[in-house]
Amino acid sequence: MSRAHTYLRLGRVSNLPTVWTNVLAGVALSGARASAGTATRLALALSLFYVGGMFLNDAFDREVDTRERPERPIPSGTVSAGEVYAAGYGLLGAGVVLVAYRAPHGGAIVSALALAATIVVYDAWHKGNPYGPALMATCRFLVYTTAALAVANRLERPVVVGALCLFAYLVGLTYAAKQETLARLQSLWPLALLIVPLVHGLPAAAHGVVAGVVFLALFAAISFAVWLLRGASPGRFPRAVAILIAGISLVDALAIAGGGAPGLAAVAALGYPLTLALQRFVRGT
Repeated sequence: MSRAHTYLRLGRVSNLPTVWTNVLAGVALSGARASAGTATRLALALSLFYVGGMFLNDAFDREVDTRERPERPIPSGTVSAGEVYAAGYGLLGAGVVLVAYRAPHGGAIVSALALAATIVVYDAWHKGNPYGPALMATCRFLVYTTAALAVANRLERPVVVGALCLFAYLVGLTYAAKQETLARLQSLWPLALLIVPLVHGLPAAAHGVVAGVVFLALFAAISFAVWLLRGASPGRFPRAVAILIAGISLVDALAIAGGGAPGLAAVAALGYPLTLALQRFVRGT
């Protein structure tokens, strides 16, 4: 296996479209005008955070992976833990620098530093941690705020509300992901948090074609994933989690549509099929 492919696996790069749509939502809901160049820079910066966080996730989890997932790059001996740690921290640092470049004020830098810190805390302390899902969700919340503050002077209400909807969805998703090594789903109630973006997006869906289509797509994705989780077929957990991860882009698209930008919402919705397609080449979990 080539070093490049190893790095792609470590970074779970198939999920990057969901980071890009997070950035698009944060910028769109901020109410500020942003050039394509600025949006691209922010997408790259937050991608560095995501990939760096995934690297550190494998580095911190290497002992557990040796028992449960020996095929992962570090347990299999494909790459050393030291190299992965160095790359992970380096990517986080590069992400902070790129966010700080031409930021309108210090809010974006503070948010970026908080994101980097939360990523490290989650990676180091998510195994057996009952607050792990909330920590993961906080990371995505901070992606929204970092993108918004990089183009605006303050956080507008739509940004905070959209980020909170995504927070709820991520708590439900992360809970499902934590059940991957178990024989059955231990509890269903955390999955109810997956529908929070649907509840918030219902008024927009009732009055807009794009919002309505996105609403139905997200409802179908969540329903199918929950059906898989409740079933007994082999491999149902990874498949359900992969679908829910891709659904992050639909959550973003619904938030953007609710903010009055149906064109951008349609673009964000494309992150869902793109993520699923990329997951066929690089596993998203």
